[in-house]
Amino acid sequence: METKAIWLNGKLVAKADATLNFLTPALHYGIAVFEGIRCYATPRGPCVFRLRDHIERLFDSARVLGFRELPYTVDQIVDACLETVRANGFEECYIRPLIWLAEGGWNLTVDGGKPYFGIAVWEWKQYLGAEAADNGVRANISTFTRHHPNVMMTKAKVSGNYPNSVLAKTESLRLGFDEAIMLDAQGMVAECTGENIFVVRKGRIYTPPDGTILEGLTRDAILRLGEDLGYEVVAKPISRDQLYIADEVFVCGTAAEVIGLREIDFRTIGSGKTGPITREFQAAYTALVRGKHPRSEEWLSPVNGQSFQDEVPDFADAPKKGHSRGADTAASRHRGETVEVVSARGLATTKPERS
Repeated sequence: METKAIWLNGKLVAKADATLNFLTPALHYGIAVFEGIRCYATPRGPCVFRLRDHIERLFDSARVLGFRELPYTVDQIVDACLETVRANGFEECYIRPLIWLAEGGWNLTVDGGKPYFGIAVWEWKQYLGAEAADNGVRANISTFTRHHPNVMMTKAKVSGNYPNSVLAKTESLRLGFDEAIMLDAQGMVAECTGENIFVVRKGRIYTPPDGTILEGLTRDAILRLGEDLGYEVVAKPISRDQLYIADEVFVCGTAAEVIGLREIDFRTIGSGKTGPITREFQAAYTALVRGKHPRSEEWLSPVNGQSFQDEVPDFADAPKKGHSRGADTAASRHRGETVEVVSARGLATTKPERS
């Protein structure tokens, strides 16, 4: 099924009519912000995962880029996303809202133009390949460094940021890998070209701190699922050689979902296939976005107005394997250590382990 309609500045138009002027400054300078959102088939029909959170971040990105006034509200764009999915008749799809600078702006300032809005949806399944979830993928450390936060705004999804990812991903694919891992300006692990990264070692889970990364909404979901499963996720700087000796490494993002890395820089990670903790998170995340998890009602927006009330999630009765393992062994492994634990709300707290 192909995309039929695109929402453009307040109304649905046929795909063939959703065109831009060649002299649109966003095309020449990358002056635009966007989101990537997924709609999933669920027992209640198609539902969009974390729609409002994504649109709020879209508006935050526009603010970071410097737009002062926008012609639509968050509520209007949330409704427009649902309208666009309905108009195209997709049960599952990828949603791309975009705000870009038009009608001027050739003087290199957002104040010289006018912001336009558009929303497109299309069918998009396995971003990293059909076998990635089961087998994991191969990655390498890119020669390209992740943006410095004082060079490009790393907390905003600015279109002009993404040549950085394109350079890294293209290099990796040409070298025979599936994905690139990017280091920050200090040489520590930042993120992949389109995903956040997690490292599992001795039953503990680590992720790079917020400083230079995009604070992904899928990453936030993994943090909350980690608490549900009984794991502590510690935010700390990670060196590239710590990746090599990890028991598991996995990445997450809207497009990729949750995928293990089986090899990094020609070094086998763990058993060389998707590990057991990664599989726990894959199962929990799949249940979440498919409407079969206790958190589904909170984060899914039904396209056709269905309610998740009275729905009994299949995942609610599933064993939470991490609870016993995390609770029983964390203190014995890290007696007296001070760690930065990322909470379920995405905040960081520093606390000493009990001895």
